[in-house]
Amino acid sequence: MSKGSYRLYYSPYYYADIGEGHVFPIRKFELVRDRLLAEGTLFPNEINEPERASVDDLTIVHTDDYISRLQNGELTAKEIRKLGLPWSESLVRRSFHAISGTINAARDCISSGIASNLAGGTHHAYPDRGEGFCVLNDVAVAIRVLQRDGLAKRFLIIDLDVHQGDGTAFIFRDDPEVFTFSMHGAKNYPLFKQSSSLDIELRDDTGDDEYLETLDHAFPRLMIHDPDVVFYLAGADPYKHDKLGRLGLTIEGLHQRDQMVLEFARDAGIPIVTTMSGGYAADIDDTVEIHANTIRAVKESYFPLTEAA
Repeated sequence: MSKGSYRLYYSPYYYADIGEGHVFPIRKFELVRDRLLAEGTLFPNEINEPERASVDDLTIVHTDDYISRLQNGELTAKEIRKLGLPWSESLVRRSFHAISGTINAARDCISSGIASNLAGGTHHAYPDRGEGFCVLNDVAVAIRVLQRDGLAKRFLIIDLDVHQGDGTAFIFRDDPEVFTFSMHGAKNYPLFKQSSSLDIELRDDTGDDEYLETLDHAFPRLMIHDPDVVFYLAGADPYKHDKLGRLGLTIEGLHQRDQMVLEFARDAGIPIVTTMSGGYAADIDDTVEIHANTIRAVKESYFPLTEAA
């Protein structure tokens, strides 16, 4: 791959005003971008700003009623509690732009082999509601857009956020063309889990060696699906110091995880989209470093000669 062929999506609109002190580190998107640019991992011409997603794209997955009430600030108090984020126009704007970032990355990866959204992985969102800090389900929408437009047929979701991708599993429960794989904490949110195509539940405090071995053993089961496109949710929250995690991975272990997933897709010749998903470390710098490592792993796996070019 030549220098400049990598496309990563980011927008200043990925920020929303959710109040100071919220457990969701809304500044992480900007901080990850800044770190990658400052160190030279990313080049400015590799960063692309997505437009706001269209309602027509969103309603392939989400109900008209939910999208309408979300835009108009008409969610009920119960819905906002389940979402875990306060409603605002900036939250709606953020959600529409972040969805667009994943859609665009999905389109790009088909021709380039790899593309990324510096947000996304909002896997708790259901067709008619948001949950668990996830307003809209970006991966589900991106897959439905590719299906609608005839760009790909079979899909694999590798969800390595520490929480089960329940909304995604529900959306694709009756679609044999989409294989949903979630490896997550057994005793973590959500309390009531959906059935993915493959769920692997991990005990509390699972460390690097056990985690990476379990993941490695799962890859042959994923290849049986023969996907056209892979979506990777590279959650930072399996980290041992994550406030919502309960697992025991190190920053280096998570970097190895990213390398394993990316090399799996690269070696199989399957286009892949990376998204960020969750991360709630006690020190936001740790969360930023873990997410930055995902993009570093992209460069290591797909662009090893970039620095020398």
